Amino acid sequence: MSTPTARKHTALPKAQTLIEALPWLTRHRGKTVVIKFGGNAMVDEALKAAFAQDVVFLHHAGLRPVVVHGGGPQISKALDRHGIVSEFKAGLRVTTEEAMDVVRMVLAGQVQRELVGLLNQHGPLAVGLTGEDAHTITATKHQPRIEGELVDIGRVGEITEIDTGAIEALLADGRIPVVSSIARSQDPEEGGHVYNVNADTAAAALAAALDAETLMVLTDVEGLYEDWPNSDEVISRLTATELEKLLPELASGMVPKMEGCLHAVRNGVETARVIDGRVQHSILLEIFTDEGIGTMVVPDHDENTGTDESTGAEGES
Repeated sequence: MSTPTARKHTALPKAQTLIEALPWLTRHRGKTVVIKFGGNAMVDEALKAAFAQDVVFLHHAGLRPVVVHGGGPQISKALDRHGIVSEFKAGLRVTTEEAMDVVRMVLAGQVQRELVGLLNQHGPLAVGLTGEDAHTITATKHQPRIEGELVDIGRVGEITEIDTGAIEALLADGRIPVVSSIARSQDPEEGGHVYNVNADTAAAALAAALDAETLMVLTDVEGLYEDWPNSDEVISRLTATELEKLLPELASGMVPKMEGCLHAVRNGVETARVIDGRVQHSILLEIFTDEGIGTMVVPDHDENTGTDESTGAEGES
C-alpha cells in the first residue's frame, strides 16, 4: 500500500515567516526597546494603526517597548490656526512662550491621547506621561550654535537629567509607556519653565538611561543616504565614529536623529536604527527579519567584526 503524500497547506508560508522570527524572538525577549514615533507615521491613519499593532506585538513577544513621540505636523497645524508662524533653526522648532502653550497642548492633549487610544484598542496596555511627570526629563534652556554664534530659539530645552523611575514602574507592571517630549527646568533661575525638547534627542536620552538594547527612530526617508542628493543608496550599517564624521554633512532635519543615535550607542545602547516610518510594519521588519531595513548604527567595538554583535546576523541592517 502506498503512503499518502502530505497535503500542501496554503498557510505554510505563514509558518515559515514565524520560524524565521524565532531567533530574533529568543534574542530580544526581555529587552527594552525605545521607539521614537514621528513623521508620516503620525498622520496617516493606516500607518498609525500598523504602528500600534507593531508595538503591541513587541509587548506580547516579551520585549519592553517604550514609545517617545513628538508632533511636528500636528504642532505646525495648531500654530497656523493660532496665527503663529512656524520657524526652524538648526533643525529645531523656534518655540516662543505663546508657541509653547500650543506645543504642550498638542503633545500631551492630542497626539499622546490618540496614540494611547490606538495601543489600548489591543488591551489595557498603554499609559501616557510627559517628561514633566515625576521629573522624568529635566531640561535647561538650549541655545544652538549657528555659524559660530549662540542663537536664542525660545523655550527649547537641552536635557540635563533623566529619572527613569516612573517608566521602570510601568514596564514592571506590564504597561507600555508613551512619553511626550516636554521637560521642566529644576533651575530656580529659570523659574521652572517648561521646555519643548526634540523628540529624537529625548528618545536617545531615555534609551541610554533605561539601558535599552535598541533605539528605533521612525523617519520619512529610507535611512541615512550615502551621498544625498546625488545618490539614493542607503547606508545599511555604520559605526559611531563613521557616523560622527558624517554629521557635519547631513541635512539639518537629520542631524538631531543621527546625533541621538550617536549618543545612544556611545552610552550603552547596543544598536540605534533609523527606519522608514512610511512602510507599514517597518518595526517588525527591522527586528524580526533576516534582512532588516533602514540604517543601523553600532558602537565602535563592532567595527572590525563581520557579524553584528547585537543580533548575530551577518550584514543585517
